[in-house]
Amino acid sequence: MSPQLSAHASPAAEAAGAVGSVLASLPVSLGPGGADADIRAISGKPGWTAEALAAIAGGARGLVVVEPAAEDTAVLAAAAESAGVPVVLDHRWASNAAVDGAAAAVLELAGGAALLDSAAAAAPHTDPELLLGEHLALVFRIAGGVQDLHIISSGPRGYTAAGRLPNGAPVALQGILTRALPGGVRLDLLTADGGVRISVPDPDTARPAETTVTTPSGATTLPTIFESAHRTSWRRLTGAVAASAQTPDLPGFDHLSSTLVRFRRH
Repeated sequence: MSPQLSAHASPAAEAAGAVGSVLASLPVSLGPGGADADIRAISGKPGWTAEALAAIAGGARGLVVVEPAAEDTAVLAAAAESAGVPVVLDHRWASNAAVDGAAAAVLELAGGAALLDSAAAAAPHTDPELLLGEHLALVFRIAGGVQDLHIISSGPRGYTAAGRLPNGAPVALQGILTRALPGGVRLDLLTADGGVRISVPDPDTARPAETTVTTPSGATTLPTIFESAHRTSWRRLTGAVAASAQTPDLPGFDHLSSTLVRFRRH
């Protein structure tokens, strides 16, 4: 039986998103294609919006953007909607399927938050701005708006940032470029009598994300989802293409992108 959809990744997208391995592991009808494939994966390095626009003009039916850098997506969003082409932004951690459950748990406790603390780790060769962008993508997805967010220090080995939640609780973020820790991110929302902790590994590992919710009644670990961020992104896109539906990714990217651009200017 011939595949329903063909897929193709640029070399940079393949390197960042392990596209070949992901597609081989998915129980969906996808097959390899050339540069004119139905679904195309592109790298989110600077200039990705122009590449995405060219792919839409070239007949792509769906796009995956791996680890997108901060860019204005207004023109791309309009073109994608006009052409009926769904676009999925494949974030290193925020795209993990377990994040939905963590976000729901945080929402229930956010009014009583006392502190949000988070740390991300990546290999020494990682671009610190890329690490910060992927870190913030997760924080924004789980905790929503972070106010007065600012960089305290940054350099080739990482960064420290701070802000506050809508209820005034402090936010502390740290990024570390090191070989001493496995790549991943941890986020803790603390309340007076409990909180939420989520740990999300890099998508190239078999380890699942883990979320623990603690209340006065005790600690509960949310159901484990053995699904990497990359696999989740491709599942979402194939579902959107099949349903001829748009995704909320591009409109939701505005806040993250504008925050990173502001940091660049300082």
